[in-house]
Amino acid sequence: MGNSQTLGFTIAEGRKRVEIPIEIHNNLIVVPVLLNGMLPLKFIVDTGVRTAILTEKTYTDILNLSYSRKYTIAGPGGENIIEAYVTNGVELQLPGVNGRGHALLVLQEDYLELRNNLGTDVHGVLGYELFSRFVVKVNYRQKTLTLMLPEKLRLGRKYESIPISIEDTKPYINVGLTQVNGVKKNMKFLVDSGASHSLLIEPKSDSTLDIPVNSVSCVVGRGLGGAIRGKTGRIKELEIGHYKMQNVIANFPDPNSYMDTLKLGTTFRNGTLGGEVLSRFTVIYDFSKEKIYLKKNSDFKKGFYYNLSGLTVRAKGNRLNTFEITDIRKFSSSDKAGLQIGDQIISVNGLSASDLDLNQLNGYLNMRPGKKVIVSVKRNNELFSTRMVLENNF
Repeated sequence: MGNSQTLGFTIAEGRKRVEIPIEIHNNLIVVPVLLNGMLPLKFIVDTGVRTAILTEKTYTDILNLSYSRKYTIAGPGGENIIEAYVTNGVELQLPGVNGRGHALLVLQEDYLELRNNLGTDVHGVLGYELFSRFVVKVNYRQKTLTLMLPEKLRLGRKYESIPISIEDTKPYINVGLTQVNGVKKNMKFLVDSGASHSLLIEPKSDSTLDIPVNSVSCVVGRGLGGAIRGKTGRIKELEIGHYKMQNVIANFPDPNSYMDTLKLGTTFRNGTLGGEVLSRFTVIYDFSKEKIYLKKNSDFKKGFYYNLSGLTVRAKGNRLNTFEITDIRKFSSSDKAGLQIGDQIISVNGLSASDLDLNQLNGYLNMRPGKKVIVSVKRNNELFSTRMVLENNF
């Protein structure tokens, strides 16, 4: 039986591994995907989801795909009814990789607003189907994703092997967490390559967990039900195998706010470990052996900063180069500088915003504590310029 009949992902015949160029946006891995041989799209590679997801039904409607069933998911508190469909037998191709017979969860509309929040065209999410078939190596610095057959894995020196457990198709890891008060805990985290944050900790998963006194209230993430609110602070130390990271930023979602329905499972966990930590390593996922291999990269020693400007910005327009301020943290440098929600950013430090993408813009707004930034915005058709000093709030 040739490859053409095999269901799921297969590497093109005769090859043992394939290396795919990736983009990194806000610590997320974005790969090119061809849908049914016709539609070139971009998907996030996400260890936290089971079934591939397409963010908008318009794409499958273009291809006249039929849907086998419809789901309705209620958001937090029963509002935000989300509609999704399942379509089967879809072809998903990556460069050098064929994929036949996939099920796809298709959202009625882009509830996740990935495009606007990442500032780049992203149309979907790829998950377990990739990790169940291959050993997956993510090199965040070189921006490559390497897929290989499990028996072909050759580890270079310097990789540390750390056990994970695959439960309900998702990888979990045990880490050491030292709180600001010095109390050390062993915690079980979902390894979530589809989350931008460093750590998200569920305060109610352990009665001895303290939300740091020195924390700020903010939006800590987005789920299908919209913004997830909570507090952001620091933990003293995170220990993964022999690797130790200091003063890591952690998000603590409010108990009634946390509804990332795509990521919720029955498996107990204390929280999730996301891209802000993972991107400081070259990461190899081997689900078949229930192991993850880590090798630190040049970002390992970089400080953990949290939104030094206090601004949340989203990209709008067809070319995603119009930037609107959607949230301003109270008492942050942007708040003191007089910026307002709804302002459209025209330039940063004299650079025209329309020449930047959201990733670059956020880079200027979060360079380092003490950096002066001059921002020009349009407000009610008038231009307004202000200067702010980036600062660590905790």
